[in-house]
Amino acid sequence: MTEATRSGTKTLGVRLVDDLHAQLSLVAQIDGMTLTDAILEAIRTFIDRKRQEPSFAERASVALAEIEREAQARRSAVQTLFGGNAPEPAAAEPVEDTGRRRGDRKA
Repeated sequence: MTEATRSGTKTLGVRLVDDLHAQLSLVAQIDGMTLTDAILEAIRTFIDRKRQEPSFAERASVALAEIEREAQARRSAVQTLFGGNAPEPAAAEPVEDTGRRRGDRKA
């Protein structure tokens, strides 16, 4: 579950098996960290490691190209819908992230 907050942060609900939670709690306690800080450090380390992988950069480039193709297709659809009188693009408004993706069902 992801929940948007007004401060520009997200709140995540993470499910851990008991053994992994116990290990994380112990590591955090020994290092004098909160569980939140330990999780944040692990996430930052994971992201940094991914940034160093050449194959990840290639996949990110492919994803970016797909985003651009989809955006162009949607622009074309709007222009076709309105002919030569397509409305000017508005400033993007924040969209609430429900944490669910297409196909996910509300529990």
